[in-house]
Amino acid sequence: MNHRLIANVLGYTMLVEAGFLLLPMVVALCYGEGDWTSFLLCACICAIVGWPGTRIKQKRRQMQRRDGYVAVASAWLALSLFGALPYVFTGAIPHYINALFETVSGLTTTGSTILTEMESLSHGVLFWRSLTQWMGGMGVLVLFVALMPKMGVGAVYLMRAESPGPIKSKLVPKVGETAKILYSIYIGLTVLEMIALRIAGMGWFEAVNHAFTTLATGGFSVKNAGIAYYNATPAIIWIITIFTFLAGVNFSMIFWLIRGHIKDVLRNEELRLYTAIVVVSTLLICGNLCVQSGTTFGQSVTDAVFQTATIITTTGYATKDFASWPVFSQTILVILMFVGGCAGSTAGGFKISRIQILVKSLRRDLQRISHPNHVSVITVEGQMVEERVVTSAQAYTVAYLLILLCGTLAVSWDNLGFTESFVSALTCLSNVGPGLGRLGPMANFAPLSYFSKAILSFLMLLGRLEIMPILILMSPRWWKK
Repeated sequence: MNHRLIANVLGYTMLVEAGFLLLPMVVALCYGEGDWTSFLLCACICAIVGWPGTRIKQKRRQMQRRDGYVAVASAWLALSLFGALPYVFTGAIPHYINALFETVSGLTTTGSTILTEMESLSHGVLFWRSLTQWMGGMGVLVLFVALMPKMGVGAVYLMRAESPGPIKSKLVPKVGETAKILYSIYIGLTVLEMIALRIAGMGWFEAVNHAFTTLATGGFSVKNAGIAYYNATPAIIWIITIFTFLAGVNFSMIFWLIRGHIKDVLRNEELRLYTAIVVVSTLLICGNLCVQSGTTFGQSVTDAVFQTATIITTTGYATKDFASWPVFSQTILVILMFVGGCAGSTAGGFKISRIQILVKSLRRDLQRISHPNHVSVITVEGQMVEERVVTSAQAYTVAYLLILLCGTLAVSWDNLGFTESFVSALTCLSNVGPGLGRLGPMANFAPLSYFSKAILSFLMLLGRLEIMPILILMSPRWWKK
């Protein structure tokens, strides 16, 4: 284990967080709010903690696979622990566990909240809340790789550990250049949505915050009613729907689309399945709302497509209280929470590409039972999938289900009910946000005990980093030479 290099990465990560903390300080100053000093103090603390790590001399700069996993897991824990300080110092969330829950929910782009009154918060706090989601959407370590090309070949392990999906690919030969391209697309889409929302009628502050949380598939809002506040402006709802859908697409596809490879994009298996799931789910929910809830066809289409897009991409926005929808529609949304978006997107969940691999693995095993001598390989996009990737997807499935069950059991101690316990564990592990029942989209997670909030915070981190980096960090075996 290259402890010096890991400490070096942690040091620079803390400096990056310190730099981000200066942005809400500027916002607070612009609005004449006195809590700008709290953000400055937090930035100084992060800088002081991180600076010594950047000064550690390296005996060897080569980063191995387990170094990358441990560095990413440690960095995210540090970002969460120190990112909670602004809430405490400003008095927005006085209790540290609550502040930690809100911070982890932001950085992991989950969107679950313990806050009941958003509009009474200062502009600086609201901006930091949205900014944490934007930071976590593409990944802080991906930004680090883009800004620190001296990491060399070891950067690929940071990318692999932080980027979602079973298959990691580079857009260009150099990992640093790939990171720059991804962040350029991310920033470009964010700016486009800001402008679109402003034209549709949002103020600049609201447009910036909602663009941050949409492209990050996070779901935080600056309004108490969330996106439901804008129900009277259909243009805003449809703009958010479109950009939410794009945020759930593999950013590689957006890159190839920009490069003019339209046919390759349209032939992509994962994108076609993702689109099909959104369309079919929308139609089913729309029909169910029309028949069992008496909703008009036009309104049911808007509600169904918006909620389908925001749940499958794990954004978690809500324009209606879908916890009161018919059970059939709720069941579809719970399934979408599990499915998630495409690999290489900012969406959470299990990932469509991983489901593809597992289904093809099952089909291959069935063929082997029928024809023992039959030899077949699993392919994705015409490329053979290595056996280690298939095995990794299977191991991830087992770990995911076991953690989901353990999380459900732990949260059930609060005695809120099975629906609340199971869906709260699922929504946090999949980084979706809202639950059902008393933890539904028009409610929040404040009723939970500090114990349950700590458990769910841990599930959010596991889900965002796709389990393995956190488990490796907790395994003593990985720390041995």
